[in-house]
Amino acid sequence: QVQLVESGGGLVQPGGSLRLSCAASGSIFSINAVGWYRQAPGKQRELVAQITRGGELNYADSVKGRFTISRDYAKNMVYLQMNSLKPEDTANYYCYADVSLNPLYSLDAWGQGTLVTVSS
Repeated sequence: QVQLVESGGGLVQPGGSLRLSCAASGSIFSINAVGWYRQAPGKQRELVAQITRGGELNYADSVKGRFTISRDYAKNMVYLQMNSLKPEDTANYYCYADVSLNPLYSLDAWGQGTLVTVSS
């Protein structure tokens, strides 16, 4: 069983910053990819940022230059630093991890979501 728990969401003014955290627990053989999705009301969930196996970084065009994904291996944490926030960034943000529990079995783990609201 793999669990992800997000934190760090809240209300912030346009131009402000937030840092989202994702704590991972459970038995993990390997991590294939880890990242963040977001979903606004009435819209599809979209990929915001991810790190693939091998360290490749991918960002949505809308957040390039403003958001940074990072990992703390010692603490089993994943972070999303969000700078220069815009109202259109308002959404529930979800941590995800594509993990292998053993060499033959993999799954996608999801956090419960944390709400980010960008408004004056």
